[in-house]
Amino acid sequence: MITKLAGLETIGVLTSGGDSPGMNAAVRAVVRVAAKYDLKVFGIRHGYHGLIHNEVKPMKNNSVSNIIQRGGTILKSARSQEFRTVEGRMKAAETIKKYNIDALVAIGGDGTFTGANILSKEHGIKVIGIPATIDNDIIGTDETIGYDTALNTALDAVDKIRDTADAHERMFLVEVMGRDAGFIALETSIAGGAELALLPEELMDIDDVKSQLKNMLKNQVRSSLVVVAEGDESGGAIKLAEQIRDDFKKYDMRVCILGHIQRGGSPTARDRVLASRLGAAAIKTLMEGHSGVMVGIVNGKIKITPIKVAVDRKKDLDHSLIELAKLLR
Repeated sequence: MITKLAGLETIGVLTSGGDSPGMNAAVRAVVRVAAKYDLKVFGIRHGYHGLIHNEVKPMKNNSVSNIIQRGGTILKSARSQEFRTVEGRMKAAETIKKYNIDALVAIGGDGTFTGANILSKEHGIKVIGIPATIDNDIIGTDETIGYDTALNTALDAVDKIRDTADAHERMFLVEVMGRDAGFIALETSIAGGAELALLPEELMDIDDVKSQLKNMLKNQVRSSLVVVAEGDESGGAIKLAEQIRDDFKKYDMRVCILGHIQRGGSPTARDRVLASRLGAAAIKTLMEGHSGVMVGIVNGKIKITPIKVAVDRKKDLDHSLIELAKLLR
């Protein structure tokens, strides 16, 4: 067992940015593993906004009982414009000093990590990042917390939409989350048997979209389904429908925007285990003397990545999956 690191007595934990299923499981792991090392833990509500405005409370094992199955985050989340200022970060650092917090565990995506990195540089605060975003767009980990749940939520919706599309000979344009990343759209399209997926990483002009759909529909007389990432160049599913409707008058075209339903719900087993592993790894990584890094899992093993790298570089889509989607159309 790792021995207690000198100078590390108290940690703070926060969730920030968009919520994702499994954040509670990560908080639970942080609190419970920290307790094993006799570390005090303070939970910070509403992310960096709460750090600025002193929304801090002590957390013990019973604070995180019965939360592993819950979506959202018991610590709540928020986006803080004030934290973007030097003055705001000074207030946050003063709160950290007030509670004698030696290190901060930040659970979230690239915006959360950017804030943690700046806070560390300006005020010398130890920070560890845990990647939690349904977009799955952070390098240094095969999956981010919440992605598997969001993917399965989207797939469940697509399966249901496919039934009604088939019953009424309709064309459905289903918009999923992923403003800058097409992970949900790509894997949902493959698992849901979609005729086409429009991804921000694979931009297509509207004429190409029409051409591909026409080619795929030549021998199909019943229904079709297109998965659209919200950040696609076409402007999302509503804009796409406006642009192609006249070319597909045979079909009763409908748009379905899944939206924030993908953020909610009880996390899958996969996300609960992932979050538990990363929460525990965050504490162990701090005990080993690391700071300014993110913990992730690559090929089943814990890996640490500098937060700056995680923020500056985006994870690429698996191009073999893109090719697979094309082969299966």
